[in-house]
Amino acid sequence: MGEAYIVAAARTAGGRKGGKVSGWHPADLAGVVLDSLVERVGADPALIEDVILGCVGQAGEQSVNIARNAVLASKLPESVPATSVDRQCGSSQQAIHFAAATVMSGAMDIVIAAGVESMSRVPMGLPSTLPYKNGFGTYMSPRIQARYPDIQFSQFAGAEMVARKYGLERDVLDAYALTSHQRAAAATKAGKFAAEIVPIEVTLPDGTTETHAADEGIRWDASRESIGAVKLLAEDGRLTAATSSQICDGAAGVMIVNERGLKALGATPLARIHGMTVIGHDPVIMLEAPIPATQRALERAGMKIGDIDLYEVNEAFASVPTAWLQATGADPDRLNVHGGAIALGHPLGGSGAKLMTTLVHALKDRGARYGLQTMCEGGGLANVTIVERL
Repeated sequence: MGEAYIVAAARTAGGRKGGKVSGWHPADLAGVVLDSLVERVGADPALIEDVILGCVGQAGEQSVNIARNAVLASKLPESVPATSVDRQCGSSQQAIHFAAATVMSGAMDIVIAAGVESMSRVPMGLPSTLPYKNGFGTYMSPRIQARYPDIQFSQFAGAEMVARKYGLERDVLDAYALTSHQRAAAATKAGKFAAEIVPIEVTLPDGTTETHAADEGIRWDASRESIGAVKLLAEDGRLTAATSSQICDGAAGVMIVNERGLKALGATPLARIHGMTVIGHDPVIMLEAPIPATQRALERAGMKIGDIDLYEVNEAFASVPTAWLQATGADPDRLNVHGGAIALGHPLGGSGAKLMTTLVHALKDRGARYGLQTMCEGGGLANVTIVERL
């Protein structure tokens, strides 16, 4: 089996719902990232053999194979094919796995894995809620309902279940959220994101334009008091909007190649894919899957949690990474060192590639060797990717 190398990784800065990035069509937003990846490597665009792009809300502006539309909105030639992937929040992390497996097999040499989500323009849940409201049914089939009677799958309920199962009280979750904002703010001030962000031009409400190159969701003045004042999502719950990921518009991508691809591009690899795992888990608690997925990934790689220098665990809700820390015994100082989705936003299908982009650059910045990324995903799924910086 061959190797899979990451030779370029880039993302747009996140935008709040209805914020600075909301004026961008998602195909154009993803197209800008595709162009940046090619430019960073100095590649002939015609050498790209496929684009695999994650997106959850594949409706409206993100319908009709958003991956292909992103290619058509980029500078890539029409000869570059593309396909769209939906593994819920792990969509673009799965795109990375598909791209890596493709080049490792030798079927292709140069593939881009990417993701995009415009949650302003395609609201969360639209592909299911819009048909349901118009009489076209629900994804909950009779057989699923028979297997899970009187259950409505919900990530919000799952996040609360995780908090209760691991004994995570509100003060712990509030403290975690504050840390996310503080780390994101510190990273931004120190220019830690500069190398990974693709600047884009945005139009402001007054009609003027500016370059958008900093994540819009960071609460620079966040405090325990301000976070603690936010009301609970459920009357008897422990989570609030402040301890949940932010709705976000954004795109990200990585270019993945094998040895032949390296030679064809004349590129220097940033990292090597060291291991890939995906599992199915309980769809009711739903968001606990990163824990057993991490355990399986480490076992398959012959590694222990302490062997990993940096971890990126998606902050869908504060209960997810805090439970993950408790269950794995990981060092909290190595987790989401530049903040996470609570501060930076979670553009659903774009987050997998976004986290990988940040992880690869953080490993380089710190001179660290191994990184691990994992995501909780709708349906009780989780991907884990282990990379080695080169």
